[in-house]
Amino acid sequence: MTTQEPAPSSPLPSLLTLDAIDLSDLRFWARPPAERARAFALLRAQPHPLYFRLPKVPFLRRDPGYWALVRHADVVEAGRRPEVFSSEPSATSPTDMPGWMRGYFTSMIDMDDPRHAKIRRVVSRAFTPRMLAGAEEDIARRAARIVDELIAAGPGDFVAQVATRLPVEVICDMLGIPPRHRARVVKLTNIVVGYTDPEYVGATADYTGGEVRVSPLRTIRALTTVALAGWRLHRLAARLGRRRRNAPTGDLTSALVNANIDGERLSPREFAAFFLLLVVAGNETTRTAIAHGLKLFTDHPGQRRLLLADFEGRIPGAVEEIVRHSSPVIFMRRNLTRDIEINGHRYRAGDKVMLFYASANRDEAVFTDPDAFDITRSPNPHVGFGGPGPHFCLGAHLARREITVMFRELFTRLPDITAGEPDRLLSSFVNGCKRLPCAFTVPGTAPDEGSSGDR
Repeated sequence: MTTQEPAPSSPLPSLLTLDAIDLSDLRFWARPPAERARAFALLRAQPHPLYFRLPKVPFLRRDPGYWALVRHADVVEAGRRPEVFSSEPSATSPTDMPGWMRGYFTSMIDMDDPRHAKIRRVVSRAFTPRMLAGAEEDIARRAARIVDELIAAGPGDFVAQVATRLPVEVICDMLGIPPRHRARVVKLTNIVVGYTDPEYVGATADYTGGEVRVSPLRTIRALTTVALAGWRLHRLAARLGRRRRNAPTGDLTSALVNANIDGERLSPREFAAFFLLLVVAGNETTRTAIAHGLKLFTDHPGQRRLLLADFEGRIPGAVEEIVRHSSPVIFMRRNLTRDIEINGHRYRAGDKVMLFYASANRDEAVFTDPDAFDITRSPNPHVGFGGPGPHFCLGAHLARREITVMFRELFTRLPDITAGEPDRLLSSFVNGCKRLPCAFTVPGTAPDEGSSGDR
């Protein structure tokens, strides 16, 4: 985990040269998305993957660095070889977490088969297309109520008023989390995902004066803040888990705590870690896609008109293009178990690689005009849900349904809703929007009435 804050007053050189690109420097991730896209295009043009060193972070073991896999072919090939490109000991952080934090965050996503497969089978029962088809009416009712309340409140922050609400309500209900805990769940997951954003963990580095100075005191405070958020989610999981062991209700928590895996049940800590993963993954990435989707349709009005001309026929392709273009999860990490050569490059046992999905989804070798937003794009072999292999996103079907239902409700009732400029999460892991202003006019109302906003 790196915890650094780029100072706005700290200028960086142009990203038009390889020497200026450092994927381990958080200041790179504070760049505008278009600049980052151009930098990844330059990295893809190189004959082989580049190696990036990691900065020294106080209280964390010194970590040499990683190979950046930025081409679609490399990312896909690594995903297809999980026996070589392992998810253990970590898949979500460039550096290994300290032992005192690992217990809170190590879960199914950081495991290899066969244990990963056995646990995934338990969880996947709730995410099959057949199971989700039965939940579609419930998702539609929730989306209608959310838009009702958006109209009543008037234009504001689309992330808080819309994008966050549907996925967090759905995943909380699937896990049996009472409604009174939803706001707390959102607050805690914001910290877990935003572990490099000063808004959530505080500033840990000073970038003024041309030299990066990392504060040990601020770093330990940031690490403690993230660990505390994880601990609080574990406590919520423990309370629910105890109740469901004694009185199962049929929800996903009941299935997990009572599952028989290799003749034993998940330990309370194992269950809590999986609970945290489902809560975070079940709401953060979908809300990111919904927020980016509104911004994309605002910036590309022709694509909005195309969608509205045949919503049901074009929404499946639109959802895939939103996920490709926005790439809610920017990377995953893999750890080499043995020497291997793929696509002309040799990796050694013990090496780390970062699978940059955000770059693979813009690969010119696979996608025509990759920076364009085109809801009719076909084929669209994006890796926005993680690409091939055993770790393909378990909630992909649910995410597609939620995005579809939310935009159907929004564009049916508020066809002119638009987004302003997002307040972006400072992260190399999730392409998140913390806030996104929206404006709309309710059909049949005058522009100066309370349900309208400046456009």
